[in-house]
Amino acid sequence: MKTLGYYDGRIGELEEMTVPMLDRACYFGDGIYDATYSRNKKIFAIDEHIDRFFSGLETVDIKIGMTKVQLKELLYSLLEYMDDDGLFVYWQATRGVGIRDHCYEQGYGKLWVMLKPQPIVDMSQKIKLVTHEDIRYTLCNIKTLNLLPNVLFAQYAKERGANECVLHRGERVTECAHSNIHIIKDGVLITPPTDKYILKGVAREHLIRACRALGIIVEIRPFDLKEMMESDEVIVTSSGSLCLQAESIDGIAVGGRRQELVNALQSYLLGEFRSATAR
Repeated sequence: MKTLGYYDGRIGELEEMTVPMLDRACYFGDGIYDATYSRNKKIFAIDEHIDRFFSGLETVDIKIGMTKVQLKELLYSLLEYMDDDGLFVYWQATRGVGIRDHCYEQGYGKLWVMLKPQPIVDMSQKIKLVTHEDIRYTLCNIKTLNLLPNVLFAQYAKERGANECVLHRGERVTECAHSNIHIIKDGVLITPPTDKYILKGVAREHLIRACRALGIIVEIRPFDLKEMMESDEVIVTSSGSLCLQAESIDGIAVGGRRQELVNALQSYLLGEFRSATAR
């Protein structure tokens, strides 16, 4: 198959798949999702992504009648249907199907999976960022399907010729529309704490581990817009891009002063990805 969709046991090409109108995802975005990438039939950081997925399910009281091991086995079995390698691996669970009502009945939810050809991003390309006030609610640490603000932020960046949108609450920088953001200053990596305003990104955790392996000091603390603009480097991380370097924010040049550290981190993270997904 070129692409794959899975819904509650049914499998087909994505364009052929349908879901019930009464699935609570259609009315409320009532669900949790996660995503990563695969190469050579191996799914990168799969256990970390599944752990975060199940943590989100528990937080919002969704049950799927499946263990972590069973979900992992299912995802690997679905890879075997695919013709291509280098895949985006996405899954979500909704609270299930029922007549529209804000309150819900206890029961098992519905599992969705999507597979499509998509390699990780080329990290050699520097990116442009724009800023926007973070107007989302205060459960940003839960990876829910409620992504309308993130969609609007991403479109805001696109319409201004940028690759990503940096969010801030007042002067405090939080995260981006679909990635975590970090700065390097005086040889130290500074990354915001993963509180209720920030998703605990798996790629962020790998970046922190990479720093420690390379002897780079890590400070987990908030930073503001001024500190970001005056930093030596600004980098963003996500499962699909691993570690990207910013060249400008709101049209103002940033970074470029600790290229050797960025190169070392990118090389380490790409090596880790390739090693974990080698044949």
